[in-house]
Order: sequence, then C-alpha cells, then structure tokens
Amino acid sequence: MRAVTKTVLGLGIAGTGVLGWASLVERNAFVLRRYDVPVLPDGAAPLRVLHLSDLHLLPRQRAKRAWVHSLASLDPDLVITTGDNIAADDAVPALLDAYELLLGIPGAFVLGSNDYFAPTLKNPLRYLTRHHARGVGTTPRLPTADLVRGLRSQGWVDLTNRRRCLSVRGQRIEFVGVDDPHLDYDRLDLVRGPASPDADVTLGITHAPYQRVLDAYAADGAGLIIAGHTHGGQVCVPGYGALVTNCDLDTSRVKGLSRWWPGAGSTPSSQAPEGAAWLEVSAGLGTAPTAPVRLACRPEATLLTLVPRSQG
Repeated sequence: MRAVTKTVLGLGIAGTGVLGWASLVERNAFVLRRYDVPVLPDGAAPLRVLHLSDLHLLPRQRAKRAWVHSLASLDPDLVITTGDNIAADDAVPALLDAYELLLGIPGAFVLGSNDYFAPTLKNPLRYLTRHHARGVGTTPRLPTADLVRGLRSQGWVDLTNRRRCLSVRGQRIEFVGVDDPHLDYDRLDLVRGPASPDADVTLGITHAPYQRVLDAYAADGAGLIIAGHTHGGQVCVPGYGALVTNCDLDTSRVKGLSRWWPGAGSTPSSQAPEGAAWLEVSAGLGTAPTAPVRLACRPEATLLTLVPRSQG
C-alpha cells in the first residue's frame, strides 16, 4: 500500500509539473521559425514574408503583444496573417496595437472561426474524433467587422474568398484566399482558376488547411500555400509529435514546411511529384482562453524567405 501511495503521489506531482510548464512557461515561450522556399523565377531578388497566425489575443496578454510588436525589426517585405486573431469582444484595439509597426508594410489576411465566434469550453477528447468541428459557429459573435475594418484601413488586402494581385519590391504576387474552411465558409467557386501567367508567384492563403482547399490551390498552380489553425497539435507527445490537426490534414504536416499536390492525402512529402506546391502551416502564437496550455509545441511566427526555384 505504501508503494502504491508513493507511486500515485509521484504521478500527481509529475502531472502538476507538466501542467505548470505547459500553462505558465511553454505557451509564452514564443519562437521565430525560418524557412527558405524556392518559388520565385530565376534571377528574382529574395522576398521576406512574415506569417502570423492564431494569436487568439486577449487585451491582458501584454507579453504576446510586445513580442509581435518586436517582429517589425525583421524588416519583412510582406506580412500575411491567417486568422484567429482575437478571443474577446474587446480585443480589436489590442490587436491593432500589436500589429502597429507591421501595418505600414504590405500585408494580406484571411479570417478564422475565432475571428467570428467567441471561444467556449469543449471536451478535449472530441479533437481525437471526426467530430472535432462540432459546435463551431454557435457561440456569441465577435466584432468581425471592426477587425476587418481596422486591417483594411491600414492597406492590408482582405482575401476573404478573393483573388488579388500585389506588387512587392517590383515583383508581382498573386493571392488566392478563402474564408474559413473550418466553418464551411470557403467559396472555392469564387476563386478557382489557373495561376496568372503574369505573376512571379501565386500564393494560396487559408486559415484551416483542409484538403479540399489545398487540392484546389495546388491544382490551379499555386507555388506556396500558407495556413494556420492546427496550433501544431498544441499538446504533443515528446518524441512522437502531434496527435491531432483539428482538420483532415495528416499529422506529418501539422506544422512547418512540406509539399502538397492534388490528392496527396497522407503520402509523405518525400514522394512529391515534380511541380508540387510548397505548404507552410504555422503552429500559431496562441491558444483558446479555455485551453491555455502548450506542450512540446512552442508558439511561433514564421519568416519565409522566397527565393528562386533554382535554389531548391
């Protein structure tokens, strides 16, 4: 009995330590990931793209706001945000403050479910089933219009079910964006079509990397697809990785840089055919306020340096 008691107490202490680390330390241990992506024509100058996602910002999160504010020192050429910016109805001013120094840089954005609807408590075991999206879109509304107005007013391009072109440092970039697929708000019928032959690169932008969207972007000739939503699995098993992606993307692509092509499914990126798109999924910078933990999955932003294809 004494041995059993010691074991139970030991497990309890270890569990408390892990929970403390995940909730107090790791979820605030922000990190910048860097990748070179060979998608530009030969001879093109590199372009530095800062990708931000899933801040789930609350006004009281001053450390996160300050860290995002500091990213302007990277001097990116372009900023892309892939949604889930806010987590409360009073968070828009705090978000615009965090983005303040970045809003003077060319930018583009799409929205996520938590830019529309407030977070709510959920059974975490649901994420291990095919019912992970159940209940999404049924909570109180957030000030989406204020968020969009604030970003648009600073010149950032709204890619909500839109195609747009933007010149950045003399290079023509075509953007294809959809509204949040996790809410089934995506309207691929409005944005499908071959990549523009006049563009130096076509970027496909989405919040949630559902395969139907990735397949469409890749089939139409996007060179790079950028997404968020997965939180990198958020609570991962050290030495194993993510257990879930919160969508139909396979866990091997839950974060970081990989390859995608129509019908890729769970086929490894190492088997990508010639011409496959690059896919970058950010683990994001935040968590839902109802689940404020991260384990073996630090919060992140990404600096993508687009380089000529010949450097691949």
